[in-house]
Amino acid sequence: MSEHIAEHVQDGPGARTRGGVLRGVLKDGVAAFLGIPYAQAPVGALRFRAPEPAEPWEGVREATAFGPTAPKRPYAPPLDALLPDPDVAGDDCLNLNVWAPWPTAGTGGDGAGDGGRAVMVWIHGGSLVHGSTAVPVYDGTAFARDGVVLVSVNYRLGIEGFGVFPDAPANLGLRDQIAALTWVQENIAAFGGDPERVTVFGESAGAISIAALLASPLAKGLFRRAVLQSGAPSARSTAVARRTTEAIAARLRVPATAEAFARVDRERLLAAQAAVSGKGTPVLGRHQFHIAVDGDVLPDHPGDLLADGASADVELLMGTTTDEYRLWFVPGGHTERVGSLAQRILLRKGQIPSHVAKVYRAGRPHEKPGEILGVLAADKLLRIPLNMFADARLSGGAAATYLYEFGWPSPVLDLRACHALELGFVFDTLDLPETRALTGPDAPQDLATAMHAAWVAFAKTGDPGWRPWDPARPVMTFGPGVPSLVEAPREAERRAWEG
Repeated sequence: MSEHIAEHVQDGPGARTRGGVLRGVLKDGVAAFLGIPYAQAPVGALRFRAPEPAEPWEGVREATAFGPTAPKRPYAPPLDALLPDPDVAGDDCLNLNVWAPWPTAGTGGDGAGDGGRAVMVWIHGGSLVHGSTAVPVYDGTAFARDGVVLVSVNYRLGIEGFGVFPDAPANLGLRDQIAALTWVQENIAAFGGDPERVTVFGESAGAISIAALLASPLAKGLFRRAVLQSGAPSARSTAVARRTTEAIAARLRVPATAEAFARVDRERLLAAQAAVSGKGTPVLGRHQFHIAVDGDVLPDHPGDLLADGASADVELLMGTTTDEYRLWFVPGGHTERVGSLAQRILLRKGQIPSHVAKVYRAGRPHEKPGEILGVLAADKLLRIPLNMFADARLSGGAAATYLYEFGWPSPVLDLRACHALELGFVFDTLDLPETRALTGPDAPQDLATAMHAAWVAFAKTGDPGWRPWDPARPVMTFGPGVPSLVEAPREAERRAWEG
């Protein structure tokens, strides 16, 4: 057993990490340790700099409340009502949380062996400008209940995490994630976890981050398995990624340098960031933050590196929801406002070939132009790249790859199986009001039980419970109805992108 053994401190569960002793909270056999610093606060001389290891502490540190969230603004209406995004004040935003079965020391069975239990590390989404581990939907209790040590990570967002400057390292948010994964390797045994059985999983921008981590030489060896939910390999050159930084600098009327930005009041900086990037969406584009090909964290585009065999030894589970686009299109009225002419203009702007659009229109004769535009854009961004990634791993003899699709339709605002809807099912948190904001009150618990169990099984064994990817293109579909394996769903539409 590691020297970092699970122990009890007075009035609560305790764990001795390299930084010091922590006291968490215990409920129904699950210990939660919240707000643990994995790096120093990124302020003062450390602002716009790579993360530095957290300072150790004396005595027992309370880990009973979520730590500060990264500087951000809430989602703009109407998404703010659908996607809760708590804000916790403070500078020490580089923190993480651990939920663990308790007691852990000396336990066996249910996925635990002499080396400890399987570990899952959650990287939240939010377009690289929103989100945190304090979102109630991401509560790790169900994973710990089922024998997994669950870790969730805060990282820098927006201009402070993904700004591109000539006088500062790029991809600071990714560097934060790597620092957190390094912390897990060094400390997770204190919570009963096995550092050799780490699965990193994330959704949307979190999944895009994980694709970059899979491709990064700096993250090699930090995890064994990965789950990509509604996010595909994506990055831009530093020149392109820098455009958002330059647009914010122009609005602030300061040079586009880290030195100049560090002198700007944080609230003013967040206001300028929101003004520049707030009206864009992952589907419609405009000024967004991107992961940058910086020659360090990312030597090349992650898609190219992964196609060439990077992380071929890492087992993968990845997939999408059936109606990804509806989260961005329906609440804002795009499905109603986009007519045939606007559709053609936007398709041309999005560089979607006309012959591909023709196939989608033919197969969806009753859908509105805005709906077809949304499906095309989401497939280009997500489903098609993930299929290509799975195919590349198949031809390269990589470790097993599994694909899924989440299809249960939410009745809320006719969002159907929209982006982010699967999160409450994966975390088995359907009973929370914050989850019901997106699912409504009657989401099927049996579907959540099945989906959550698949994620747990994948973390423990590398097998979520269905056939791995092969030339027949098997995809496990979670709803509507009973989960079932479907071969090559919507194949005519997928093939259209090949021609």
